[in-house]
Amino acid sequence: MPRLNPAWLSAAASASLIALILLGLAWELWLAPLRPGGSWLVLKVLPLLAVLFGLLHGRPYSYKVTSLLVWLYFVEGVMRAMTEPYPSAGLAVLEVALSLVLFLASAFYIRLRAKAGSA
Repeated sequence: MPRLNPAWLSAAASASLIALILLGLAWELWLAPLRPGGSWLVLKVLPLLAVLFGLLHGRPYSYKVTSLLVWLYFVEGVMRAMTEPYPSAGLAVLEVALSLVLFLASAFYIRLRAKAGSA
């Protein structure tokens, strides 16, 4: 079994977080907003922006918060994928995938950091 690399996990978490932020902005402003011209739902990216700096700097607390916060975006993606027509449904599936990558990378990063600290 290949060993997980903390640097790779950190990069995967950061990349998926940035992609989730960009997806949320593009989705609610241009691609498929709830109202023509954009909607206030774009503010949903603010919590992600709040943890971005800590994640980019490798702060374990930010990874812990992110691993809990990301489930809100996962649930939104699942619900919107099941209830909205194309193109929102396709964007929602992408949100679910990015949420899962972000969660897994964050969770494994936290686990590796905890093992390294106790060894």
